[in-house]
Amino acid sequence: MPSKLSLLASALFLLGYGLLPPTAWAVDAGPSGRNVVLILVDDLGVNDIGVEGSDFYETPRIDSLARSGMRFTQGYACCQVCSPSRASIQLGQFPARHGITDYIGAASGMKWDRNDRVLPAEYLHDLPRTQTTIAEELVKSGYKTFFAGKWHLGDKGSWPEDHGYEINVGGFDKGSPPGGFFSPYNNPKMADGPPGESLTLRLAGETAKFIRDQPRDQPFFAMLSFYAVHAPVETTRAMWTKYREKESPLATGAARFVIDRTMPVRQVQDHPVYAGMMETLDQAVGVVLDAIDAQGIGDETVVIFTSDNGGVSSGDAYATCNLPLRGGKGRQWEGGIRAPLYIRVPGVAAPGSLNSTPVTGADFYPTILDLAGLELRPQQHLDGVSLLPLLGGGEIGPRPLVWHYPHYGNQGGEPSGIYREGELKLIHYYEDDRVELYNVIDDMSEQIDLASKEPQRAAQMKQSLQSFLDSVSVKYPEMDARYTEAADLAKQQRAREKQLPQLEEQHARFRDADWTPGPTWWGSED
Repeated sequence: MPSKLSLLASALFLLGYGLLPPTAWAVDAGPSGRNVVLILVDDLGVNDIGVEGSDFYETPRIDSLARSGMRFTQGYACCQVCSPSRASIQLGQFPARHGITDYIGAASGMKWDRNDRVLPAEYLHDLPRTQTTIAEELVKSGYKTFFAGKWHLGDKGSWPEDHGYEINVGGFDKGSPPGGFFSPYNNPKMADGPPGESLTLRLAGETAKFIRDQPRDQPFFAMLSFYAVHAPVETTRAMWTKYREKESPLATGAARFVIDRTMPVRQVQDHPVYAGMMETLDQAVGVVLDAIDAQGIGDETVVIFTSDNGGVSSGDAYATCNLPLRGGKGRQWEGGIRAPLYIRVPGVAAPGSLNSTPVTGADFYPTILDLAGLELRPQQHLDGVSLLPLLGGGEIGPRPLVWHYPHYGNQGGEPSGIYREGELKLIHYYEDDRVELYNVIDDMSEQIDLASKEPQRAAQMKQSLQSFLDSVSVKYPEMDARYTEAADLAKQQRAREKQLPQLEEQHARFRDADWTPGPTWWGSED
């Protein structure tokens, strides 16, 4: 008897040539028993990965994963900061719809007092209990569910175990690890390991153990949500030494940072501490992939790999560079929202395949259901579409993508909405109603604003964005009467004259042979 995998692969082949209707493979499919491992990395820029072009960071295991399935070259996070993107993965909806529009804990309204033009909008602070997460949907169908790592979707009562994850290791309300990246962790959902144990490797080990513990006939959904490579940026002495000795691509006399509108932005990948974090992350991904292989379940296990927003090129630790994409985490340009997105489905997605269709984290919900042979829930994943046709070499219909971030990013981002339609991307700024329009295929660096050359198209896209946002009753920023232009100009002057040279000095120092973060290297040594 043919396996379910082979039948599905045959259906996809026929569909691609127009010999089956689009719903043919879903009729009476039943559960496939396919396992799903979803790996979510925090603050990972798409260009931080070797297969995407990084020459400084070393990521052989992630590169291998990317080549083993389909690599989406226009993968997007649903927001330029973490909590909204994470909620979108759980719910299959854009942040504008589910209401978590900023990282949970960010100040809003009058509590935001940084002399900005508008007051950031209010937002939800917990994942809505009235909605059904992907984990809850899978549990109903007999899946065993597991979560490890960063959650950041609400206080106690809105942790992973409250939203369908039967096992939770390390997930609670915090967005960064309170004990740093080496034990002791100070994490109420995970026991400390031996002093100096790596948090990143520990989370991978816990996920690998869960995979090993599952009976062969028990389908499972494991979500490994790393705290890495979010700040604090920490690594071991050995890792730092390796990457300090690696030649920097920075040209002699060139600046590491330039100011792009609001804040300094890193222009080169040469941070030796961050590079060490990247290598540990890569090793941790390898731990999980090895566990899948050791159990002999590779052919029946889907692996999804992505990030929650762009890399941190500005603000926080100023850790990486996203060029040629403009900006980074927190910002409205492509460097803030583009994310690596790889899906391995043996028997369906051809190894080494590339797909340029714009897709987002909201698409995971229906895709996972489809790959599991389960009925889709379009009333829940309202903004996500199944990527199964793409994985099989077919197409999905054109659709717009929408972002709504009525907040200021700690990394220099401005309150705005984004509308991506075809090759064009419109940014509508909420401070002053201006717009920018870019062709992000021909101009991925977003240097050529087309709004004045194509005013009718810009107006049409702005209206389409507005119509969508009105349909889901979003909240907008309001003017802040405390704002003064003089204070704003002084802030810009400080960035140019004080912050910029300080950053240059500090980040050059990271590469000096006698640099040290302290005698214990963040607790990685006794």
